[in-house]
Amino acid sequence: MSIFLYGTLLYRPLFALIAGSGQERAIRAQLGGYRVEAAPDGPWPAIVAAPDGQAEGLVMEGLSLAQERRLDAYERPFGYERVPVTVTGADGQPRATSVYLPPAGQAASGRRWSLDAWAEAHAEETLLAAGEVDWGAADFDDADLRRQWPVIRARAATQLRARTEGGAARLRHAPLPGDWTLRAAAPMSGGFFRLAPTLVTHRRFDGGWHRDLPREVLVGADAALVLPYDPARDRVLLVEQFRAGPARRGDPNPWTLEPVAGMIDAGESPGDAARRETEEEAGLTLRGLRPMFSAYASPGNATDRFYAWLGLADLPDGHAAHGGLAHEAEDIRLHVLPFDRAMALLDSGEVTAVPLVAMLLWLARERAVAGPRALESPRTAP
Repeated sequence: MSIFLYGTLLYRPLFALIAGSGQERAIRAQLGGYRVEAAPDGPWPAIVAAPDGQAEGLVMEGLSLAQERRLDAYERPFGYERVPVTVTGADGQPRATSVYLPPAGQAASGRRWSLDAWAEAHAEETLLAAGEVDWGAADFDDADLRRQWPVIRARAATQLRARTEGGAARLRHAPLPGDWTLRAAAPMSGGFFRLAPTLVTHRRFDGGWHRDLPREVLVGADAALVLPYDPARDRVLLVEQFRAGPARRGDPNPWTLEPVAGMIDAGESPGDAARRETEEEAGLTLRGLRPMFSAYASPGNATDRFYAWLGLADLPDGHAAHGGLAHEAEDIRLHVLPFDRAMALLDSGEVTAVPLVAMLLWLARERAVAGPRALESPRTAP
């Protein structure tokens, strides 16, 4: 079996991760009548028909049936179909093979795509995302993977972001290499969020070791949180929506007051996510952002880290009462209210979401130090 590869699968670590081990041979070749360019909707490549084009790539010969199925599983969920073609080898001789072609009508960008540039910017994230999927699973679900792929990529981006943050240790333990390790105790389960049974080994404060402690970690993605604030009117905007967590706990009122919040997509900065989510959930275009804090939501059992922002906004009378995206099943009610009334909701117990508690208290501190108008000046968001 042979397949002509022209895109990210030319990156050997990714090919090995997806296809698995085998005895394949790589032969340089060209596919006439096509060219490879940047996709219009992401950093990946797209192959498009071009009468005078020549798509450069490799023919992978000697693939096993298992490798063929794993490669199909990687391409098929996104509408790519493997079809027979004839390519021209480096020796000038024609070779019969097959190639993955996109769905009919795929948009073209006209921009050049470079494997080297892609690898430098996106290979590590792609390897982490692809490593989360069992490409050889007998019950592989194309539709489910297509639906989950943006979240899988966001989880991969979260891991990369974590490597550059959180190292300060003036009071807490400053770990040395080898002070802790994690091992998978079983495959991850779940859809949008995933549950990772994990065995944890870490050094104790007395110098000894805890070894193979069983833990279950909820694996999610980082989120951007925004408390929209109008310094001139001294008003905030709160979001209200139904939440499954309180409902599952048995709370008689699972409608929750919260800040604007949403997952940070792959390729997106926390600040960019904050602006996007504020537009989607609250219909607001922010004048600026001031960073509040970033912190883990529940470090005992979850990976999620929250990036909290004060969003500078105009909140006049008559602001829209509802927000959210219908295609994401968001049913959101918006509340614009004076800051003092929002603080009173802390005392009454009506605010039950810890992120909103922390963000209101942060704003109360800053507001008390210099007054509301001093918060007007935005800071650059990362």
